Amino acid sequence: MSLEQSPGPPVTSADVARLAGVSRATVSFVLNATPSARISEATKAKVRAAAEELGYVPHAAAASLRSGRTDLVVLPASVSAMGRLFSDWVDELETALGDRGYTVVLHGDRSAAPVTAARAWARLRPAAVVSMGDARMTAEAVQVLLQAGTKAVVTVASAPVEGAFTLIGDQADVGVAAIEHLVGRGRTRIGVVMPAERGLAAFSEPRLAGARRVAAEHGAEITPLPMRYSDEAAAALATLCRELGLDAVFGYNDEYAALLSAALADRGVAVPGQIAVVGADDLLLARVVRPRLTSVRYHLPGADLLADAVDRLVRDGAAAPLPAIWFEAVPRQSS
Repeated sequence: MSLEQSPGPPVTSADVARLAGVSRATVSFVLNATPSARISEATKAKVRAAAEELGYVPHAAAASLRSGRTDLVVLPASVSAMGRLFSDWVDELETALGDRGYTVVLHGDRSAAPVTAARAWARLRPAAVVSMGDARMTAEAVQVLLQAGTKAVVTVASAPVEGAFTLIGDQADVGVAAIEHLVGRGRTRIGVVMPAERGLAAFSEPRLAGARRVAAEHGAEITPLPMRYSDEAAAALATLCRELGLDAVFGYNDEYAALLSAALADRGVAVPGQIAVVGADDLLLARVVRPRLTSVRYHLPGADLLADAVDRLVRDGAAAPLPAIWFEAVPRQSS
């Protein structure tokens, strides 16, 4: 039996038009949801049914040439490094943007230079670029995108980025919330996990800075603790925590914190009796592990709100500011 495939000619809008008994222009208007076209619901249903039957997929590049813009929204790959909380939220954002007619693309370019990265994003001629805290989204990078025709540049940063629609959210505040909770519980010798995995320094370093700021105000001591996300690394770090005489650890996020908490327990270190542990993201994991994990909860604007803002920026060039991201510690058994 041959495994070779012999595909026939690609299905075109002309094929859809013939099956539906309408013009190619009508097919284009229906499948591209052209708002100015006055087409009956019955005709729309007939065109969609014909497209479904034939397996027709509109040509995105051709549609872009006709409309003068793409429907692409580029998310730099740094969002994939931000943990489950942001991953879930980005999934919701992708759905919300899809409901508004946009196609979301996760872009894997890892160029460290902001302008180089921006040029890579701009090559797709996206309608929008949405950066969830990528340090490469500088004013210079924004200008590259705007000059290439990108209508909306959205970023998360601790202060407004020139030319971009900035959602204010400071990763340092995650560290602030964690350490304020720990010093409030009487802990003074605190380790801060610094993940060794690529792409996380943009988040771990501000969190460390926030932790140090609070510790300095309260006379506590902060010790950075490099760690890879593995059982072996957690085991080695658990031993080191005991040798350093630490009485608390801020574990970067819930995943690292849970891994370290288990390693501490395996070595007979009582959590929180000897060493308190705090995570971040307030994932379901924090409530499943034992002891239940104290975590820092994010309060993010709804994905629908951000999708609306992106759409307004693309269509109108302006959108109302969104609420800032804020953080709070959620106390549980581990601290």
